[in-house]
Amino acid sequence: MTAPMRVLAVSWLPPRGVLITVVLLILVVAGWLIWSYNRFVAQLAGIDATWANIATELQRRHELVPNLVAAAKGYATHERELFDAVTAARARAIATAPDDVDVDAKARAEDDLTDRLTGLLAITEAYPALEANTLFLDLQRQLVETEDRLSAARRLYNLEVAAYERRRRSVPSNLLSGHGPIMPRHPFEIRDAAAAHAPVVFDAEER
Repeated sequence: MTAPMRVLAVSWLPPRGVLITVVLLILVVAGWLIWSYNRFVAQLAGIDATWANIATELQRRHELVPNLVAAAKGYATHERELFDAVTAARARAIATAPDDVDVDAKARAEDDLTDRLTGLLAITEAYPALEANTLFLDLQRQLVETEDRLSAARRLYNLEVAAYERRRRSVPSNLLSGHGPIMPRHPFEIRDAAAAHAPVVFDAEER
């Protein structure tokens, strides 16, 4: 009685070839998941590295603001309200510097600071002595160079984010989206301040 039962039990097992195929498919899928996950991790590391360059230039810009305000105060004594607005905008931008603040909030704060700095640099037209001050001009030059580097770093960061987001939303990579660190990343969209803040150089004949 027991022998037929053993034969019946064995007959329920799938053919050996099917078992091998299933095992191979499982290994292929597992291998792809590991490879895809590691690639996402590498992309995120690239995004974080490019953001570090942005953070460095933003910090440098924030550090230049008090020096610009101090240099301007010596010549534009009637612009107290403007100086206070620039200082307040700088404080708001610094408050968004921590990593836990989202990129969109950082961008809004930096655009506000850009607007205030544009107003500060525009007053040189009303104060010729300030416009000719070598310290103020040097600080303005440093600001523009910082903003040029910031613009370059921002473009690279946005390219990294765009590539990551395309992959995160594509099939079948989107199967991993939302797992672990594979979360949405946003581009850093701010106005290009360097062109607006560049000092205007006049020819001698124009003066």
